[in-house]
Amino acid sequence: MTTQRASDVMVKALENEGVERIFGIPGEENLDFVDSLRNSSIELILTRHEQAAAFMAATYGG
Repeated sequence: MTTQRASDVMVKALENEGVERIFGIPGEENLDFVDSLRNSSIELILTRHEQAAAFMAATYGG
């Protein structure tokens, strides 16, 4: 029996909405989410600062 985490459901919902890339910084607070991304089609773009991730996401999505 496989246990499904909330992060798995969230990543699947993002895939269903057509999200291709996510910008951010991995850390202990979002470790489950980053782990769920490993098994998805969504690419995680690593940044060095949260503000840079926000700018990149706004430019990419804008």
